Formats: sequence, C-alpha cells, structure tokens
Amino acid sequence: MLNIHNLSISFQGEYLFEDITFRLGAGDRIGLIGKNGAGKSTMLKILSKEMEPDSGQIAADKNLSIGFLKQDIDFVLGRTVLEEAYEAFKEIKELESKLEHINEQLVERTDYESDVYHQLMVDLNDIQHQYEIIGGYNYQGETEKILQGLGFKREDFEKLTDTFSGGWRMRIELAKLLLQNNDILLLDEPTNHLDIESIIWLEGFLKNYIGAVVIVSHDKMFLDNVTNRTIEISLGRIYDYKKPYSQYLVLRNELKTQQLASQKNQQKQIEQTEKLIEKFRAKASKATMAQSLIKKLDRMDRIEVDEDDNSVMTLNFPVSVIPGKVVVEAHHISKKYGDLQVLKNIDLNVERGSKIAFVGQNGQGKSTLAKIIVGELKYDGHLKLGHNVQIGYFAQNQAEYLDGNKTVLDTMIDAANEKNRSKVRDILGSFLFRGEEADKYVRVLSGGERNRLALAKLLLQPFNVLVMDEPTNHLDIKSKNVLKEALRRFEGTLILVSHDRDFLQGLTKSVYEFKDQKIKEYLGDIDFYLDQRNVENLREIEKRDVVKEQPKETNKQTYEDQKKFKSLNNRLSNIEAKISQHEKDIKSMDVSLASDYDKTAADPKFFDRYKGKKSKLANLMTEWETIHEDLEQIS
Repeated sequence: MLNIHNLSISFQGEYLFEDITFRLGAGDRIGLIGKNGAGKSTMLKILSKEMEPDSGQIAADKNLSIGFLKQDIDFVLGRTVLEEAYEAFKEIKELESKLEHINEQLVERTDYESDVYHQLMVDLNDIQHQYEIIGGYNYQGETEKILQGLGFKREDFEKLTDTFSGGWRMRIELAKLLLQNNDILLLDEPTNHLDIESIIWLEGFLKNYIGAVVIVSHDKMFLDNVTNRTIEISLGRIYDYKKPYSQYLVLRNELKTQQLASQKNQQKQIEQTEKLIEKFRAKASKATMAQSLIKKLDRMDRIEVDEDDNSVMTLNFPVSVIPGKVVVEAHHISKKYGDLQVLKNIDLNVERGSKIAFVGQNGQGKSTLAKIIVGELKYDGHLKLGHNVQIGYFAQNQAEYLDGNKTVLDTMIDAANEKNRSKVRDILGSFLFRGEEADKYVRVLSGGERNRLALAKLLLQPFNVLVMDEPTNHLDIKSKNVLKEALRRFEGTLILVSHDRDFLQGLTKSVYEFKDQKIKEYLGDIDFYLDQRNVENLREIEKRDVVKEQPKETNKQTYEDQKKFKSLNNRLSNIEAKISQHEKDIKSMDVSLASDYDKTAADPKFFDRYKGKKSKLANLMTEWETIHEDLEQIS
C-alpha cells in the first residue's frame, strides 16, 4: 500500500530521523510513539505529502487516498456543523450542484421536443445514476450517525461551527475524515478533545477500519485497544514491532536485555582476543597469528545496545505565600448556558493543602466549575476565595492562547516580571528548551512542546492554589510522569480535572464526581472512588452511565422497537430513492415518446419496459405507505 525507504529529514543541521524504512499495509493499525519533538507529527506530514523529506522515497499504490487529522485546523466561517461535515463529500456535492443546475433549466425551458431538452433529460438520468452509485442518497444519514457517535446532538447540527470550542471543531474535522473512506488514516492526537464515551466509539470504528491507520497518541489504553503494531521514533531511529503499545514495551525491554547480554559476552571475547594479540605480538614466530587475530577483530560486527532517550523536563511548583485555612468557599453555585443547566445549587469548601480530582463525563460541569473558581465565568450563587489565595490556572486549551508569531524565548520574556525575567532561560532549559530550541517560533512547535511551554509560562506567576484542566493532553508519557511527581511534591492546594486514571493514581486525596448538575464527594484517591463505584476504570463508569441513561433518551421505546425503527427508516430512505429514480425514468420515456413517437414505438420492448416501470412505481408507493404507517405506530 505504502512503502517508505531511507527517509531522512533534518532541522537546523540536525537530523530528526535518518534512513528510516518501513511499510504500511491494509489492516495495519500503527501506534506512532516517541517523546515530544521526536518527529511524530513531522512523519505524519511527510506521509500525507504536506512536507517533503530531505532524502528517501515514498512509493504508493495508484489512486491511494490519504486522510490526515492535524492538531491545528481552520474552518470557513458561516457554515453549520452539518454543512462543514458534508464537505467530506466533494464529489457528491459537485453532482448535487449539476443536478440543481439541470433541474433549473428544465423548469425554465418550454422546448420539450428539442434536442437540447432531450439531452438535458439524458444528462439528468446519467448524473442521478452516478449520484446513487457513490452514495448520494445515504451520505446525510451516515454523516448524522458519525457526528452523534462523536458526541454531537441533533440540535447541534444547525449551529455555526464558530460557536463551538476548538475541541468540538476538532471532532467535526474527525467526522469529515471518517466519512471519506480513505485508504490510509493519519490521526494526530485524536483523543485529546474527546470524552470517554466518544473515545470508546472511536475505538470501535477504528478496529473495524479496513484500510491502514497511523495514530500519534499518548493515551496508553487507546493504543492498546486499537493498534496491532507499534513504531517508536527515538534518537533518529525507529523500532518497529507488530504488537500494541504495552506488549511492545515488554518486547523492547526483552530485546535490550538480550542485546546487553550479547554485548557483554562479545566484550569478553574481544578482551581475550586482545590479550592473545599482545602475547603473540612479542614473539616473532607468532607474529602471523597476531595479524590474523587483528583482522578477525576488525571484521567483527560490534553489538550495539539500542539507546534510550531519557531527556525529560524538570519541574517544581513553589508555593508563593501561605493562604488561610479555607481557600475556596462556594454556596448554591448554578450555571446555565442558554437553556442548558450544567450546575445547580453546588456547595463546595476547599481547605488549604487539599488535593482534589474532578471526574465525570464531558458536559457535566467539571471545567465549568474550575473556570468559576478562577474567575473566568459568571454564575449564580456565592463564591469567596480565602485570605492570601493566589490561583494558578492551566486551561484545557492553554496552548491555544500562545502567539504562534513569537519565539519560545519572547513568549516567556513577555510574560515575566522584573523579579523573574533573569530566570527565563533557566526555566526554559528545565523544560527542554535549550540553546537554539528557545529561538523556535511557537507555530512550529509540536502539541506536546506547546504544552511544555504553557507549563513553563505558568511558573512565572506566584500561586498557592493550582487549578489544572486536562494538563496531560499532548504530553508524552515521560513528561506526564514528571508533571505527576511535581504535583505530588506541590505543597499548595490542587484541583485537577482529568480522565486519566494512571495520572490521578496516588496524586489526589478526594474525588468529586460530576453528574446530573450535582457533585458527590468521595473521601479517598481515585482507586478508592472506583472501588466505591465497583468498577476497574473511569471508562466503565462512562459505559454504565450510557446504558443506565439510555431509556430516558429512547422515550419508552424498547430495544427491539429501536432496532425496528432504525430498520424501517433505512428501508424508507431506499424506497424513496427508488421512487424518485422510477419517476425520472418514466418522465424521460414520456419525453422520448413526445419527441419522436415513431422511432420510440418501433422498439418492440419499449412499452413492456414502460408498463413495467409504472407497475413497479405503484408497488413502491404502496410499500412506502405501509412502512410509513409502521413508523407512526412505533413513534
């Protein structure tokens, strides 16, 4: 399907990767992993032909189609969610435009017996046939199904895309990509803006995808559930195993252990040979043997142990001043977005030194309450911050607030004050922005590098209460661990919004679950909370909640009724398409009779076909009425 041979690319004289070779085949679901800045997103851009490599070749099958979900996307303003999603169907939309143009001409013209009019009817028939073949009568239903799978509600379909956050616009872009039926899907951090329910849906979709998929992700569970192959980029090389992420790590460690053992044995052999060479070299009678042993050493392939890239950021969050005993006191907090009630009469007291996790499905108000605490949202109720409270806030889309036209260094200098401006270089160095890295423009940074910069920028302000909303998005696994250790050492108050159980483990001492406009406190860590809910992970809670809440959404319909309703709707769509086609065919035959009766009637089978079409149309209309009645009964 796609062959990559001796691929190399460098930036500022240093190779990002060099002479990389691998192959993509149908059914491959590859997890492309590596630390931030290793070249994962660059590799996707090269595979999608958005970027040219310095050297190497990419050979592809003829007519191969590649879809690429990037971290940064642009939308045309003024389109609704549905209109933007329909952009996935360019060929269908072009045919719709042609059909509309032909129909306009047919309405306007009155020269029914002319050759031009007849040609319009022929063109109409041809285009309608092509339209049906490429799914013109089904694409709208498919689009709605995909959008709903990614968390959109029907009432969202007609809303403008620019009224949605960057995360929801990313979902629209993902929907477009999934609708295109590409041979290869390239997905750069597809789960960053998805809630667990949508991640589970996406996992199921990708497992059944017949083409090849290459995924850049730092979500270990997602990689394990979806991928069947792992490629790691590390220090300019790749390590390729036909195993999902966790199994790959085991194999990688086993290989390294074997390499170390083999290298140790070889080193012993080399040392023994060198001793013999020194011994024989002193004797003239043994000089020939010494030369032979020297040549043997020169020919020996030295065993190399794969290097690990262990460079990680260093991170500490110092407490500015000691605040009062109670840092946040909230009573009867409520918040609505239009008619949507998210929080209702919430009471919350946060004491100094608390370590709190906010968990629950997206849309239940976790980020909303976090923004209310830091003063970013208006609300109903009363909220008071304690004495000497200084809040540091890391938003879910913090990296989006960075100016792409500034360098890393300028971003930090502009955010610094007189006291800490001299420390900017040291802070950047601890976040792996050393030397020339600090002179990079923000726009060329990877998602993980932007998050690292946003974290570095956070250290320029004093705080004793830290509110973080999904801080691990885009961070590689090593950087996640560094952040976790820094938060564990943090002596201030921590409020953490996260879906990541691994990250939360051992980090917080109480959990607030957000559900149905309320919050419920669990006085223990994330493991205690999950034990109380009698589940193994946060995903199980999402699954259970979905099953539990489904009857409310189905309006007392049984599961069998839902299946029957869906089946009847599909049949109705197909029948309507057939009715439309038969009506057009009959109209075309009427035109043929009217324009050239003698020639048309001379065909002995013409009237049989004509009667057959009319009879079939009558049967279809009867079937349509029956299905409509069945649908009304279920509704």
